[in-house]
This record gives sequence, C-alpha cells and structure tokens, in this order.
Amino acid sequence: MALTREQMDRKIDEHFAFEAADNVEGVLATLTPDVEHDIVGSPTGVTYGREAARGFYENLFPSVADSSVECLKRFYGENFVVDESLWRGRAVGMPFGLEGRNRPLEFRLLHVLEFADDGSIKRENCWLDMAAIQQQLPQD
Repeated sequence: MALTREQMDRKIDEHFAFEAADNVEGVLATLTPDVEHDIVGSPTGVTYGREAARGFYENLFPSVADSSVECLKRFYGENFVVDESLWRGRAVGMPFGLEGRNRPLEFRLLHVLEFADDGSIKRENCWLDMAAIQQQLPQD
C-alpha cells in the first residue's frame, strides 16, 4: 500500500526532530529493524539494522550542537522521498573527523528515503556536502 506524501513527511520530520534533539533512541525508532543505513562516504560503509546504525548517531550527536534542518525541496514517489535540506548548527567536537572548535556550520544534505508499509524508514541514503563542511572547518 502506497503511503501519502503527508505520511512520509510526518515520518521524515519526526526523524529530523529526533536528530535535532540528539535523541538516538528516537531516531532509531523511526527506522525498520532491518534498515539499510548509508551515509555516503562514511568509513563504515552501508550498515544494516538499527543497532548497526546506532554508532553513526552516537558518534555524530556529541560532535554537533544547536542543529536544525530546513527542507528546501522534496520529490515524491511510491513509498520514497528525495529530500534536499539545509543543516545548520555548531561543530563542537569532531564532526566527520574534523576539529569543530565550536564553530558555526551549515551544509546541504540530500536524502533518499524508502518507507515500509507501516511508514517506518527502511532505507536511508544520505549525501553530505563535504566540500562545504571542510571549507567551514579548516584544519590548521
């Protein structure tokens, strides 16, 4: 059964809200137990399952603060969304292996999200604008 745009929007917005609140358990609850989690370029590669995805969030959340995500554009298909967003916040730790020094950070994200029939996210594929991140967090 195809989900409506509103149902997919609600789940994405819930997922992003849990991320903004640094709520690992909340983020994981938006995913299917066997989720395919792919942060493109991550040294861990694609992971499968909530517990495998946990490590990404547990490493990221202490490294960033005051995060927010602004949706710029969404494209919809049957049980999938392509979401272009703008992330804003501060780099307080070592996000993406770069020393943050509490500097402001802003970069674009591109997500491809597929949904299970129950509305949970069964595949999260995410590209980060690493060039923008590296320009804002130059290393001495």
